[in-house]
Amino acid sequence: MSTIRLTMAQALLKFLDQQYISIDGVETKFVAGVMGIFGHGNVTGIGEALERSPGSLVFVQGKNEQGMAHAATAYAKQLNRTSIYACTTSIGPGALNMVTAAGTATVNRIPLLLLPGDNFASRQPDPVLQQLEAGHDYTIAATDCFKPVSKYWDRIVRPEQLMSAALQAMRVLTDPADTGTVTLALPQDVQAEAYAYPVSFFEKRVHVVDRQQPSTEAVKRAIELISTKRKPLIIAGGGVQYSFATEALAAFAETFSIPVAETQAGKGSLPWKHPLNVGGIGVTGGLAANKLAKEADLIIGVGTRYSDFTTSSKSAFPHQDVQFLNININRMDAAKLEGTALVGDAKEAIRLLAEGLAEAGYVSAYKDGEIAGVNAEWNAEVDRLYTLEREDGFAQTRALGVINETIDEDAVIVCAAGSLPGDLQRLWRVGSPGGYHMEYGFSCMGYEVSGAFGAALAEQGREVYALVGDGSYLMLHSELVTSLQEGRKLTVLLFDNHGYQCIHNLQRGHGSDGFGNEFRYRESETGHYTGGPLPIDFTAHARSLGLASYKASNAEELRQALKQAKAETRSTLIEIPVLAGTNTGGYESWWNVGVPAVSESEKVVAAHEEMSKKLAQAKPY
Repeated sequence: MSTIRLTMAQALLKFLDQQYISIDGVETKFVAGVMGIFGHGNVTGIGEALERSPGSLVFVQGKNEQGMAHAATAYAKQLNRTSIYACTTSIGPGALNMVTAAGTATVNRIPLLLLPGDNFASRQPDPVLQQLEAGHDYTIAATDCFKPVSKYWDRIVRPEQLMSAALQAMRVLTDPADTGTVTLALPQDVQAEAYAYPVSFFEKRVHVVDRQQPSTEAVKRAIELISTKRKPLIIAGGGVQYSFATEALAAFAETFSIPVAETQAGKGSLPWKHPLNVGGIGVTGGLAANKLAKEADLIIGVGTRYSDFTTSSKSAFPHQDVQFLNININRMDAAKLEGTALVGDAKEAIRLLAEGLAEAGYVSAYKDGEIAGVNAEWNAEVDRLYTLEREDGFAQTRALGVINETIDEDAVIVCAAGSLPGDLQRLWRVGSPGGYHMEYGFSCMGYEVSGAFGAALAEQGREVYALVGDGSYLMLHSELVTSLQEGRKLTVLLFDNHGYQCIHNLQRGHGSDGFGNEFRYRESETGHYTGGPLPIDFTAHARSLGLASYKASNAEELRQALKQAKAETRSTLIEIPVLAGTNTGGYESWWNVGVPAVSESEKVVAAHEEMSKKLAQAKPY
């Protein structure tokens, strides 16, 4: 057996550089490179390997560990999970900064490979700088915190362990049913230890993603179920896009006259103008989908995990005979809501269902013009909100209308948290596939700018926009510097409403007078943040980082700023002051949040009673 003597870190990079993924015969290099921030836990190990022997792997210098891991997640998401960046950090705080991003990737079913440094396996210098010492269990390190947010976790305490761990890591990263974060904790001494690795370990490996076929009996059960229903409603989740099933879904809906509602991850599965696309569903959904959901006697969920926002806390489907058909590659998701499970690849499942239903002569019982009617009603509402003028300032929905009408049809927008995701799921008219990039599994504040950088890495020739509130921007914007460094332009559209106004609205909507959510000075009389708003100059901040920056306080200024931003060759920020509370509200939907049963406020107690009434009408499990 031929061998080659390498350090564990060198071997890891050499292995990663030879990994490929194949879907429908299309082969893609799976690991594009490594994002990293160096410290004493990785600089002399994997850092030396990246400097001297990276192969074709590209190194990207991060500025914040969470931020770069978000960027890696967004890169993989934008490319429908066909390519990834790994992320390397030192031990201690550098590693722990990635935990939030690890949870974000796992919840969203996106492959993310994390390579945090770890304590010395030899324990010779214990306790090493930044080491977490657990007196009751000395095997515990900071990297153990990644276990609950990882789909696969391992600690490489001997260099030869890399081989089995790396193969397991690739198994999970390329598995559409079980992908998410993979964490390989790398003790800093072991990174530098040498071993005679078999040459065969570094041969090119192609991970073929076979389209899992649903069982014949499961397809038969699904066809029988659909055949008994008059008004089915499809919910398109992210799995539709990750399985490249958008065209198959459109053909299926057209053939059997079934309307299609979309989750945040599934938005864009059908063009917004498609007559059977009834838009977003659930808490942040629109009128058309939520109206049809109330009358549906069958919900066909395709690649969705049925979050509480999608189901309006299990209250969106009140029809007494409603049942669920869950098409999903993941068995856990397929089993939800007591549904009939159709476990398999979305594209293949849709194909098999179409064949069986066509043979049975099935067609839905929606009346002529019924779907078109709710769509027309909703489109009129979107038009109203997009053109809404306020004398006292710039409405957020008006700003979104200007943006949607002005930027390129093939542009990519990235968002994650605050009031913008609700407005975007309801109102945004998706121009092209991949144009709507929303992280709403974790709704992680701070993802927006980092995610836009990751999307810009993934896309060539498309304008990428981060739509972000001032609260999320202040939390995490460091990868803007990386975008300048890498020459990957993105445009930040910063909606400034002086605080966490989404949660402020939620708070006041359940009996509160408003507390702790606006960016105001503390008043000495009350001791609360009820003074004037903090005068933050975001355009000046962006310029200080090296970005081009503009400010737009009305529709015409915004339209002009967008045109100027497109002409820029470097990353750009547009500050958009908007009126707080001018976002959209719920459309025939409900969200279950814990409201106190006891309070000094009568308004809070009344809100609790109202919440209890609605909870009694929702599905309890």
